[in-house]
Amino acid sequence: MKSPAKTPQRPTFLLVLGKSSRSFLAMTPLLLGVMGLVGLFQVLVTPEMLASLFQDNPLLDTLIGTLSGAISAGNPIVSYLIGGELVEQGISLYAVSAFILSWVTLGLIQLPAEIEVFGGRFTLYRNILSLVFTMLIAGATTLTLQLLT
Repeated sequence: MKSPAKTPQRPTFLLVLGKSSRSFLAMTPLLLGVMGLVGLFQVLVTPEMLASLFQDNPLLDTLIGTLSGAISAGNPIVSYLIGGELVEQGISLYAVSAFILSWVTLGLIQLPAEIEVFGGRFTLYRNILSLVFTMLIAGATTLTLQLLT
């Protein structure tokens, strides 16, 4: 007579919690470094500095807005405040919408942490797609607003 097949045991909650805690503690120095860099960029990069980059060319402004937002990644609420300041200074909606989108979706400062957590291949694909779609959505948003007003 055959013995019944053993069913694999599911890990207990405490075992999973312990593994997750150890993983988080191992990543803590990297996360603290990323948070520190984001904080420095939020303090050092002013709306006036950003406004001086733009050229009143929709395509070039969209590209500059995307790249400057990707470099100065941070909290989405802060991006709306900076975007409002840029609009008040006469920067095109192409640049401002690209800046806000890339501020939130791209993040060159966060790349090391993202690669550590998700892997290099996923991070590369996600950032390339975010770059392309940020520029497309910024253009579509501006054109839509121009049609509505």
